[in-house]
Amino acid sequence: YAGPTMVTGGAGTGKTVTALHRAVYLASGIAGSTGQAPPILLTTFTRNLADALTNSLQLLTDDPRFHDRIEILNVDRLAFRTVADALGRQPELADAKALRMLWDQASQTVDGLGPVFLEREWEQVILAQDLHQPDQYLATSRRGRGTPLRSDQRLKVWDAIRYVTDTLRQWNQWTHLQLADQAAKILAERPTPPFRHVLVDEGQDLHPAQWRLLKAAAPAGPDNFFVVADPHQRIYDNHVSLASLGISIRGRSHRLTINYRTTQEILAWAVRVLTGVNPVGLDDTPDSLIGYRSPMHGRRPVVRAASDRETEINNLVEQIRLWLDCGVEPHAIGVAARNGYLVRTARDALAEAGIPASTPAATKTNAVRCGTMHAMKGLEFRCVAAIGVDAATVPAK
Repeated sequence: YAGPTMVTGGAGTGKTVTALHRAVYLASGIAGSTGQAPPILLTTFTRNLADALTNSLQLLTDDPRFHDRIEILNVDRLAFRTVADALGRQPELADAKALRMLWDQASQTVDGLGPVFLEREWEQVILAQDLHQPDQYLATSRRGRGTPLRSDQRLKVWDAIRYVTDTLRQWNQWTHLQLADQAAKILAERPTPPFRHVLVDEGQDLHPAQWRLLKAAAPAGPDNFFVVADPHQRIYDNHVSLASLGISIRGRSHRLTINYRTTQEILAWAVRVLTGVNPVGLDDTPDSLIGYRSPMHGRRPVVRAASDRETEINNLVEQIRLWLDCGVEPHAIGVAARNGYLVRTARDALAEAGIPASTPAATKTNAVRCGTMHAMKGLEFRCVAAIGVDAATVPAK
């Protein structure tokens, strides 16, 4: 391709498999010269998904040449490593509890705006647009943020956010997005990017600071970017326009419509939930599920209501016992919940019932995988139970 390329499509349409084949194709030297060229980066947004990509590459090819030429790591790890190399030491990540305390303190200086609002304003407006001065913030668009702010409110918000970022600087601590922002600046100053090609899986969930890092990780030119994404699967509040970041995919975008993972019965049920939802994609155009279908058939999804949480968890244990009795291996069963508390509740209940349970990352353990919906993203199971799907929890407030 003459430049960056993107493949979109619903869940199960083969986007990740396409990215893996693309990585092997580029690594084979068919698309360029061989020798001591920089490696290819295959990246995504979580360590779980990066591990899954590594396992899939092993299934695709056991040729060691490809594994030497393709480096698979999630974008946070790339940022951490880049900053660590530049500093000559490992950067210290901000403690989550201390960070929450800072945002709480900052919110006390701004009437009517809570700590979560301030943190999201910093991430989705100031850090996303790489703003460094209050006049830049006064002039910028806050599209999608919902709550309007007057000029005097923006200045108070700016000062409140500066309190947090200045304190982190004094503590010599970083958030993951700050590391991505700094790593992008470090790579942009280097004469030679560290990678020959960059391939991105689950591109819809990356933050603009992470995209700036990836843009600086490979040279401009043919085949420099290969992105797979699905705006309907966006699970973080990152709305990115690749064109605004200087990554032009116009005329080089492809869409997949056949789902090879999910049965038509599950697919039809899920699509009905999303009727009327048309999120804007990375190419600035609304994405649609028109034509999305599956050639496979199976049972319809079962929705079981419970009057209280204890009854729901008991129903979960009963259902998993039924799956196990039918011959489904424990590791092929997934339990998804909206928050960590519900995950721990399910895991404890299963353990008490004598059913092995673990985290989604414990791939070498034959146990039921229990995780948050975020942690389960991109993973595959034969049977899945979604628990705690009530009005107070889904979607998160």
